Amino acid sequence: MSGNGRISVVTVVKNGVSHLEETILSVIEMKTTTDIDYLIIDGGSTDGTTDIIRKYSDQISYWISEPDSGIYDAMNKGWAVAAENSFILFLGAGDRIISLPDTTSFHKNDVVYGDVLLGEKTVFKSRADFHLNFYNSLHHQALLVNKSFYPSPPFNGCYRIYADFDFNQRLKKLGANFIYSPGFIGYAHPGGVSDRGCFSESLTVISANYGFMWATVALSGYYAMKLCPVLKRFRPF
Repeated sequence: MSGNGRISVVTVVKNGVSHLEETILSVIEMKTTTDIDYLIIDGGSTDGTTDIIRKYSDQISYWISEPDSGIYDAMNKGWAVAAENSFILFLGAGDRIISLPDTTSFHKNDVVYGDVLLGEKTVFKSRADFHLNFYNSLHHQALLVNKSFYPSPPFNGCYRIYADFDFNQRLKKLGANFIYSPGFIGYAHPGGVSDRGCFSESLTVISANYGFMWATVALSGYYAMKLCPVLKRFRPF
C-alpha cells in the first residue's frame, strides 16, 4: 500500500463478535470526511467475528484471519501492511473514533494525540510531557504515528501489557514532535489489556528506556498514592 498523509486505522481482534461491529461503524462514519485505509487483523476467531468482517468487506482495505502470538504481534502485523506514509491509529474491538484531526498539515516526525473517553463518564487527559517517563500517559485510541518516522513494526513482544507504553517512550527518546489536538477524541472499550495492569512490567519498561533511577521514582510515586489516595487527583504517576 502507498499513501500520502492518509490515516491507517488498524483494528486487532480475536473472538470479538459482540463489539467489533460498533468499531467498524465508527471508522466507516469517519471515512465520509477523512482519507482512511481500514485494516483488520483477526487472530483466528471462531465466534463469528469473521462474518462481521465480511459483512463490511467493501469498506475494509485489508483484512486477515490467522493465529498470532498475542495482541502486540497482531498490532505489528497491522503496522507492517499499513501505508508507508500514513498516520497509524490502533483500535481494539469495542473502541471507537469520536473525532479525528486534519492530518494534512502534520509532518512525519509529528505524533498527534488527543483525549480518550474511558466508558461514558471518565475522560483520560493525555499528556506527552514528563508524565510519559512514569506511566503510559498516551492511549492508542487517540494517538497517530506516521509510519515513515518508524517504518519497522515497533512493538516488543516481550511485553504482554505495556509494549505500547514502551513504544511511546521510545518515540519520545527518538525526538518525535508530540502535538496535542483538542479535536482528536477516541473511546476505549472497558476491559482492554491495559485495564488488567501489571505494575512490575511498567517498571521494567521505564528502567529499559530511562534507567533504574526513573523506575525507582515511579515506584516511590506508586506507593505514595497507595498511602495517600488524594494524590491521584494530581496524576504525577
